[in-house]
Amino acid sequence: MRYFNVFGKKQDPGGAYAAVIPKFVIQLINQEAPVINGDGSNSRDFTYIDNVIRMNFLALTTKTDSALNQIYNTAVGDRTTLVQLVHSLKKYLSKFDPAIANVKEIHGPNRLGDIPHSQASIDKAVKLLNYKPTHDFESGLENAVEWYWRKFKS
Repeated sequence: MRYFNVFGKKQDPGGAYAAVIPKFVIQLINQEAPVINGDGSNSRDFTYIDNVIRMNFLALTTKTDSALNQIYNTAVGDRTTLVQLVHSLKKYLSKFDPAIANVKEIHGPNRLGDIPHSQASIDKAVKLLNYKPTHDFESGLENAVEWYWRKFKS
């Protein structure tokens, strides 16, 4: 399994290797400006944890010989820019606190060695495992944001 930018509930926003989504969520909850490296056009194939669980289940339980011993991209098969990510986070978080909609992001320098775009092909998983993501980026993000709000603002 090759996992692409997994996110979801219970990710640690403060760890040394914290993913961008929980970091940005906590910054926005605290009305702090998230820092986007570069102009924000870099994009990633963010996939919600439920998609990962589904893919693992399908790969573990398949009875199809041609599906065994394969490498599968575990993703949505789409990409979202960092600017789009911040916009979506602000949209969902401002339902809980309207002031979050006015938090401005900061653009910093590009990160050395950062790839501009990452998008997985899930064609093999669709064909051999009948994989269909259960959550697109937006629905997964909305679920995760609600959990973070309850966890860190309660």
